[in-house]
Amino acid sequence: MKKSLVALAALAVAGIASAQSSVTLFGVVDASVSHYSSKAELANPFAVAPFVIPTGIKQSQTVLGNSGYNSSRIGFRGTEDLGGGLAASFWLESSMSNDDGAKALSNFNRRSTVSLSGGFGEVRLGRDYTATFWNDTVFDPFGTNGVGSSAIFGTNLRLSSLRGPGAAAGGSGSDNYVRTSNSIGYFLPPNLGGFYGQLQYALPETVKNSGLDQSQKGRYVGGRFGYANGPLDVAVAYGQSTAADTPSVVTGLVVGNSQQRKIDTLNLGASYDFGPAKLFAELSQAKDKNKLGTSAALAGLPYFVTTSQTDKYNGALVGVTVPVGAGLIRASYSRVKFSNGATPVVNVQNFFSTSNFDSTANQLALGYVHNLSKRTALYATIAKLKITDGQNSAVLGGQSIIQSNGTNPTGGVGNSPAGYTQRSSLGYDFGVRHSF
Repeated sequence: MKKSLVALAALAVAGIASAQSSVTLFGVVDASVSHYSSKAELANPFAVAPFVIPTGIKQSQTVLGNSGYNSSRIGFRGTEDLGGGLAASFWLESSMSNDDGAKALSNFNRRSTVSLSGGFGEVRLGRDYTATFWNDTVFDPFGTNGVGSSAIFGTNLRLSSLRGPGAAAGGSGSDNYVRTSNSIGYFLPPNLGGFYGQLQYALPETVKNSGLDQSQKGRYVGGRFGYANGPLDVAVAYGQSTAADTPSVVTGLVVGNSQQRKIDTLNLGASYDFGPAKLFAELSQAKDKNKLGTSAALAGLPYFVTTSQTDKYNGALVGVTVPVGAGLIRASYSRVKFSNGATPVVNVQNFFSTSNFDSTANQLALGYVHNLSKRTALYATIAKLKITDGQNSAVLGGQSIIQSNGTNPTGGVGNSPAGYTQRSSLGYDFGVRHSF
């Protein structure tokens, strides 16, 4: 009897084990010696006292950073075979600051999803990359890591930081650029002859009060569709993030202030591997659409005024990677032009300080990766960013080469004092990456 019970228990364990695959522990540890320098100038030279020559501000900083080649991370993933071609999966991934050990597994902010997949495709729930971010990273030779990350990535990152749903108090806690929380995603099956795609919707999770419109702040809607076959990969993506949504509250004859702000992103990316070299290209446009409603009064009679402004950030990137033995040469040039949606006002007093004109950012990056093995690599990257008329855009004017690295402490390089705007910045990374 006892032997029979043991045999039954063994069969039960074997049945459970055969129904699921093993859980995988994975991660990347990336560390670099990085240096950053920047130069800022007065946004309005006429603001200084007469007969005083305007001076710029130079800043520099050397750090032991992380994520210069690949993002440092640690995570767990696993899949259970449910039979009949159906599978359930999970993915929990946390960012890691291995340079100081201050952060690892404190949360799963990089990705935390559970999914169900089969012949129909995959349905994925949780915190995940946005559909519109993929083209920015896949078609960048530097993969949105380190100082070589493109001006497109730096601009979109800063735009989401300053204008996104998580920027102000009461934010949604998600920037809706790189990743979004509370998302429902659908991915096409991989057997479509090279065609791939996804649709994604992130719930705002705001509270609906009786008699009031529900705020949609934090909502994200997007999709990405592409074709990959042999050396060619091309994809287009579009997404809309609701950065602010404050409905008007009507009290008697008075209509309260309102705001609706949406950031629309459209990008097209492609790569082609010729063998001796792989070429990359991307076109991108982000629209910051802000609509304000303000209550006012004329002769004691209330009325409501609506104003709107749409700022555009048009970006372009070309890049190349060239394999050289066990190494890889990487290079890219990227440019972003800011088109101000405000009505231009030109006069002597505000010619240098107005926020009603355009600005541009140009970046050149060069790097080399030497693979010591499949999991370990040494790398070096240098990049130069130049900003023209940065005083006209809080997004471009405050951008620095360090913004892409994400290791900048408060008050560090690229944080210009009031009245100054960034003109140029230079950075380099020398590091090692190990994956497991």
